[in-house]
Amino acid sequence: MSDKNKAKWYVAHTYSGYENKVMDDILKTVENRGMEDVIQEVRVPMEEVIEIKDNKKKVSERKVFPSYVMIKMIMNDDSWYVVRNTRGVTGFVGPGSKPVPLTPTEIKALGIALPGSENENKPVVKFDGKVGDQVMILTGAWEDTVGEITGINEGKQCLTINVEMFGRETPVEIGFTDVKLM
Repeated sequence: MSDKNKAKWYVAHTYSGYENKVMDDILKTVENRGMEDVIQEVRVPMEEVIEIKDNKKKVSERKVFPSYVMIKMIMNDDSWYVVRNTRGVTGFVGPGSKPVPLTPTEIKALGIALPGSENENKPVVKFDGKVGDQVMILTGAWEDTVGEITGINEGKQCLTINVEMFGRETPVEIGFTDVKLM
């Protein structure tokens, strides 16, 4: 197994609002000391948030885990020292002072958009409608159909709406971005 494959993802806790500064400082130190093979990647997980208000889309980014920085590194005395002594870092996540790497299962469960993960580049959509509101479907087989919201699933980022088909109400699941409020 090569050294590159020994690197694991660790989580460092930072002061609130210091995440990007900590990331930049660690990257500068790594470059200055030639430690690119030991500390391979530093990230502040961000997610794209699409808010739909008054039928207008507003796209913004927000930190997935405020006060935390993800670091892919080979844990040794030097890498521990660099991260632990970076201004703004309060410590590693783990029992006592022992950093514990994230498992692939934890990375997936946390939904962290790390390179190669299925969550990379997947925006989060915020919908400001509520159950009982009328919406018009914008795409697909139901395009231009108006229905009433009967359920909102934030996790799947979709709505359940009742549409009329053959003279009776039929529930249909449709994504937040595929409808507009009436």
